Amino acid sequence: MIVKDDMNAKQKIVQWAFINSTGTAAYIALVAWFMSKGEELFGKIDDRFYGPMAFLMLFVLSATVTGSLVLGRPVVLYFRGLQKEAISLFLYTTGFMSILTLVVFSILVLF
Repeated sequence: MIVKDDMNAKQKIVQWAFINSTGTAAYIALVAWFMSKGEELFGKIDDRFYGPMAFLMLFVLSATVTGSLVLGRPVVLYFRGLQKEAISLFLYTTGFMSILTLVVFSILVLF
């Protein structure tokens, strides 16, 4: 965990931000793959109830997982009295996520 007096605190914050953002991107890629293979895995779903229900359940699960990856550690740091570090970690994570998002959109544009 990050300690206030640690000389490498900023480096640890950047490392955790990178881990959190790449973990989030990996989870998103897994869900995107799962959704793209949905018809192969489950066949065509004609049901008007279970299809939307499954999608909404996955949506809520994804919000929980990505929310904990992005906000979990900053919230813990904040409540431990490390507000500056918590805000830095959140901003670095958001920055890395922005870069990864731009890379994905660049791939879409180029290919």
